Amino acid sequence: MIRSRHAVLLFALAATACGGGGETRTVTRVVTHSSPGGGSDVFLREMIPHLSRVMSGTVIVDNIQGGSGAKAIATVAAAAPDGRTLYATTPTYIYTSLLSRPEARYTDLEPLVNLFFDPEVLYTAADSRFRSLRDVLDHARTGPGRWGAANPASLERQVMEQIKQKAGVNAAITTFEGGGDMLLNVLNHTLDMGVGELQEIRGQLDAGRIRLLAVVGQARLPQFPDVATAREQGIDLAVRKFRGLAGPKGMPAEVIAAWEAAVPKLLEDPAYRKLYMDNSLQPGYMTHAEYVAFMQKFGADTQAFLQDAGVIE
Repeated sequence: MIRSRHAVLLFALAATACGGGGETRTVTRVVTHSSPGGGSDVFLREMIPHLSRVMSGTVIVDNIQGGSGAKAIATVAAAAPDGRTLYATTPTYIYTSLLSRPEARYTDLEPLVNLFFDPEVLYTAADSRFRSLRDVLDHARTGPGRWGAANPASLERQVMEQIKQKAGVNAAITTFEGGGDMLLNVLNHTLDMGVGELQEIRGQLDAGRIRLLAVVGQARLPQFPDVATAREQGIDLAVRKFRGLAGPKGMPAEVIAAWEAAVPKLLEDPAYRKLYMDNSLQPGYMTHAEYVAFMQKFGADTQAFLQDAGVIE
């Protein structure tokens, strides 16, 4: 019933995308595996108004949850390759493909362009007893550590597993379909620590309800220069989360060219630039050819890492 109502909404949006004189505006559906309020959902909904303006069309977000992203991947893989249905790529769709046997895998989609790299942060409730990452790790050595991450096939889950391994602690890691649910469990102290992107916690951070513990990246964030990296705190780990777009196999050259022309304009747009800089998003534009090569390497490297770790054969 929910999916049926959503289909009606999509039809209504398409019907209202016509301008005066019968001119029809292109409607592009960007599918995300993220739940409402999760990192990818927040990222897309902040970007969509600016992207729609740059593309001179209508762009909408479609949250398709389930199977750690498997349903979203399958939906896009089965869509017509006309550029009207795209997938919001993150490392999750690589991990989902490698850690399970989904109906469609990342290799069944065609990488389109990359837009950003998104630093991961570790955080806790502002009123928790943990003042630093070291505090959380020390607690996990002496008691039942409780950490949170996004769905099981996510980069965030792998971050927590690697921190656990490198620190030599035995914390329990609870996973959620979206960052919003995890955030609530950090705020109510069910979890000692969560991991995610700034966009999904920014409201609570600005309200003073969240304390940042570490940046899991190469460098500190300009907006939060006092927050040390995980490496500075003794955990040799730095990751970067890509955010881009993919579509069904066989997208026409004109669709690819349109996106390659639009994304640089989007990144240079003054209004949007202020927004994404405030969220510490790092521009990482890649053309179609560059993104295809990047994704092939990322997929191969991830598979090798999971095999070396004994997670997959």
